[in-house]
Amino acid sequence: MSNTQDANTQAYVKWFRHSTPYINRHSDKTFVLMLPGEAITHANFSNIVHDIALLCSLDVRLVVVHGARPQIDQRLQEADTFSHFHNNLRITDSESLRLVIQAIGEARTTVEAALSTSLPNSPMHDADMQVISGNFVVAMPFGVIDGVDLQHTGKVRKVHTKSLNAALDSGAVVLLSPIAYSPTGEIFNLSFSDVATHVAGAIKADKLLAFVEGHGVSDADGNLIRQLSLQECKDYLNANGADINFDLQQAVSACYLSCLQGVQRAQLISYSTDGALLTELFTRDGLGTMIYSGQYEQLRVAHIDDVAGILDLIRPLEEQGILVRRSRE
Repeated sequence: MSNTQDANTQAYVKWFRHSTPYINRHSDKTFVLMLPGEAITHANFSNIVHDIALLCSLDVRLVVVHGARPQIDQRLQEADTFSHFHNNLRITDSESLRLVIQAIGEARTTVEAALSTSLPNSPMHDADMQVISGNFVVAMPFGVIDGVDLQHTGKVRKVHTKSLNAALDSGAVVLLSPIAYSPTGEIFNLSFSDVATHVAGAIKADKLLAFVEGHGVSDADGNLIRQLSLQECKDYLNANGADINFDLQQAVSACYLSCLQGVQRAQLISYSTDGALLTELFTRDGLGTMIYSGQYEQLRVAHIDDVAGILDLIRPLEEQGILVRRSRE
């Protein structure tokens, strides 16, 4: 064996040994993965699928929530039409709903086909993953905002946690699309981040993993910020929300809202970098940005002086329709 081969072997053995505590820590845990539509068409998508298969082999319970925005845009463009947006929400009218359904169905099929692969001489060999999709999410209309009717654009009303957990207990990967149905049978186009945050909170997921193009959020000098507390994340959004691109803002907001709902940790991970998911989960330093819940900080009984701060914390949930508005009393 050459010196180079020996060094490579030693490096691999060292990494494998150091990853053992993380393997033990993640086993039997529940992760929700936010996979944007851009990730599905990226050249690194197959590597992400391989890493998802590895997590399954380590007995990690996985819910994959995919987006489909570029796929929808392409369908609309091919039909020589376009969407109007209000507050970054697509207005889904009856005419475009058919195209939205087709685009989301195509994206879901692409992801499901990739997760079903079991080719010899590949990381997917003998993976034999079972993928379950279904009406685990119940939708409701977004309604009228600032006088604008969003029509068939909706938001999550509730999550069928019992049946969703049953699917996870069976060892399957649950694949959710950004589309859901109301109790009256209406079809609604949802934000995939809205689906992911509601599901993560409902099933009490241990992690939310949001894929973004870069590695995470950066400071004023362009250096990657490795971790943010809940308050630091809120401050970052308030200070930089208007300056960062919508995809990153959406992912950071999803991490923040998930942690508000009880998810212990949420992490931003690059969908364009090979191995980013494994590096973030199985190494000490990671390769992305982690947002961690206030549950890691000291807890005490709230006092009357804390009311203003509590209202600030729950206001985003009230605006999302997750909580009913509360008065200071």
